[in-house]
Amino acid sequence: MNSVSSVTSGGQPPDLAKNPNRRLAGRLSKWVPYNRLLVPPLRMTILRPLPRQITRPLTFLVFCTWVPTMVILAQRSCVAGASNSLATDLARYGTSAEWRGVYYRNEKIGFTVSQTIATDTGFELQEDGRLQMSLLGARNVVSIRTRARVDRDFAVRTFEFSLDPGTGGTTVRGELAGRRLHLTVSTGSGTNEEDRDLAETPVLPLNLARRLADAGLVPGAHYAWTIFDPATLGSSPITIDVAGRELVSVSRRRLPAFRVGVTYAGLKTTSWITDTGEVVLERSPIGFETVRETPAEAQMMAVPFNVRNDLLSASAIVPTGRLQIDEPRDVRRLKLRLSGAEVDWTDVAGVGQSVEGDVVEIRDPRSLQPSAADPDVSRYLSPESLIESTAPEIISEAQNATRNLTGDRARAERLTRHVNAILEKKPTVSIPSAREVLRTRVGDCNEHTVLYVAMARAIGIPARIAVGLVSVHGAFYYHAWPEVYLADSRTRGLWLPVDPTLNEFPADATHLRLARGALAQQARILPLIGQLRIDVLDLETAPGSTPVVVGRRPGDVSPLSISMPTRAVGDCWSTPPERRRRR
Repeated sequence: MNSVSSVTSGGQPPDLAKNPNRRLAGRLSKWVPYNRLLVPPLRMTILRPLPRQITRPLTFLVFCTWVPTMVILAQRSCVAGASNSLATDLARYGTSAEWRGVYYRNEKIGFTVSQTIATDTGFELQEDGRLQMSLLGARNVVSIRTRARVDRDFAVRTFEFSLDPGTGGTTVRGELAGRRLHLTVSTGSGTNEEDRDLAETPVLPLNLARRLADAGLVPGAHYAWTIFDPATLGSSPITIDVAGRELVSVSRRRLPAFRVGVTYAGLKTTSWITDTGEVVLERSPIGFETVRETPAEAQMMAVPFNVRNDLLSASAIVPTGRLQIDEPRDVRRLKLRLSGAEVDWTDVAGVGQSVEGDVVEIRDPRSLQPSAADPDVSRYLSPESLIESTAPEIISEAQNATRNLTGDRARAERLTRHVNAILEKKPTVSIPSAREVLRTRVGDCNEHTVLYVAMARAIGIPARIAVGLVSVHGAFYYHAWPEVYLADSRTRGLWLPVDPTLNEFPADATHLRLARGALAQQARILPLIGQLRIDVLDLETAPGSTPVVVGRRPGDVSPLSISMPTRAVGDCWSTPPERRRRR
C-alpha cells in the first residue's frame, strides 16, 4: 500500500525507527508533507519503476475488484439507492412503500425503499437507498437510485440507474424498443450513447420480483429469463425456481411468503416473496441479506468496527501448503490448486498460465516469448462503453505520455508508469469510466486498469482487462490488471500482463487470472468470494532467493499483519500503530 505518515499531537514526526513503513515515510517526506497520502513519484515528470520495497509492501490497491462487485451484489439483492439529495428523494415515498435493511454478515450496512406507482400505460417503479462500508479505515457512502417504467405486464420500457460514491456519480439510462436497447451513460466527464440488439427482452433487478409475481408464484414453477444489470451494463441469463409457501419471521412478525431460489452469474441466492411481489427477506451465500423493516428501523444506520474486518477478511485468501510466497517479484514459477468453489475455467489458461484439472501453473511473464499472432487481436483496439479510447482527452494523454518513444513494448511500459503516476491511490466504489478516471485522477485497481486499456487502444496498442487474484504479504486478494498485446511481426506476437496499480512491467508471477473483461465479466468471480481455497503446491524463485516454509514464516506473511491506513481528521490517511508481529 502507498505509505502514509502521521504527526504526533505535538506536531513532531513519529518515531520512525520502530516501524519500517514509517522509516520509509521519513525518507520520502521531502516530497510531500506529513499527514497526507504519500505518493513519492506520482507528481514528478520522471517516470521510472520504483524499487519493489516501496511499491509492493505499501500498496493497498489490491483490495479493489471485490469492492465494486460487493456493491453490484448488494444492488442485485434489491439495493438501489439515493441521489445526492437523499432526504428529498425519500420524501416522495408514501405509506405503501417497502423499506428494507441491508446487512452483511449480520452487521447493518444500508437500507432501501421502493414503491410502485400506477401510470396510464403501466407502472413506474422507484427505489432509493444507501450503502455505507468501512474500507481500509475510511467510511465509504454509496448512493444508488433506480427508476423504471414498465407496461402492465411489467415488461421494461425505460429505466434510469445512478451510482454515486460521493465523488461524482454515473448515470445509466436505457430505452427499449422491442429488443433494441438504446443506452446513455453519463459521468462528470461527458455522455456516451450506444445501441444494442438483445436476444430477448430483459428483466431489470428492480422489477424482478414484480415480474415473477405477475408470471405466477406457484410451487414447482421454473423460469429462465435474461436480466440486464445497469451496474455492469451487461446481460446474463437468470434461472428462478419457486418452492412452497412458508412463514418467515421479519421485524418481529411472521409473514407468509414463497421461498424462491435464484441463480445468476453463478451465484445462488434465496428470497422469500409474497403473492404481490414484495421481497420480505433475501440471503446470499457470501453473507449479504436484505430484510423488510419499518421506515424507522431501515434508516437506523451504523457501521461497527466488525464490518470493516469482515469486508477485508472476506476478500483475503490465505493459501495452505508448506511453501509461502515471500517476495512476489522473485517468483519464477507458481503451481496452485484451487478448491472450495466452482471455478469458471474459460479464461484461466493462456498468457503464462496452464491448467490441469484443478491445478494452475503460472510462469513468470518475463519469460514469455512471441508465438503465432492472435487472430482476434483487432477487437481489442475498439472503444467500449466505459473504455472511451477514441475520446480526444484520452488520445491526447496517451500521446503525451509516449512522446519520443518507438516500439510498442517501450510505449506499453511508459503507459504503465504514467498511469501509476497520475492516479491518487484510493479505494473507490464506482462504475469506472476511463474518461471519468482521467478527470478525477483517483481510483483503485479498476480505475488504473480501465484508464490504461483505453490509453493503450488510443495509440494503437491492443489491450484488455484481466481480473483475478494477486499475492501480497502471503495472502491473495482480488485484483484487476491489463493485458497488452505486443506484436513481434505480422505473424507473431504475445499478450503480456502488466500492472499499473503496482507499477509492474510486466506483472509478477503471482497474478492469477480468473476472468477477462469489464464489470459484466468480473461478476463471474462473485461466487468465489469467501469460498475459494488455494493450496501452494510448488514454488520456484529466482536464484539467490529462498521460499519461506512453515517454521520460518516472517511476521508479515498474513493479511492480519498488513499495516492498514486509517482516515484521520480532514480525510487524510495515517498509519495505525504497528501491530505486534506473530512468532
